[in-house]
Amino acid sequence: MTTGAGDAYHHEGVVGDGYPAGAGWVVTAHGELDQDTLEPLETALTSAADRHRLVVLDAGPITFGDSSFLNLLLRLHHLTTLRIAAPGEQLRRLFALTGADTVLSLHPSVEDAVGGS
Repeated sequence: MTTGAGDAYHHEGVVGDGYPAGAGWVVTAHGELDQDTLEPLETALTSAADRHRLVVLDAGPITFGDSSFLNLLLRLHHLTTLRIAAPGEQLRRLFALTGADTVLSLHPSVEDAVGGS
């Protein structure tokens, strides 16, 4: 669902408003992301990847992500420059246990992710 204000990346529930930042687009996700709740985030990230060379996922508000969430991030990583900003403890643990932290671009904040530092 879009907000109608030109924001084609807004979806109910787990995805907040997307917004431009630097040379890319930021998508914010919230709450628990699993196979039952992932579709709006997949749509938002895929739409952003189709239009922007850099996509930043603001992961700070995400409280849980499962293997389907991780799979989505790994797929998107191959489609565009994907940077993950501010992942919480649960996501950092998921990335470390699976080795995804050696593949995905993780950053302490959205600002760092946009700047590429």
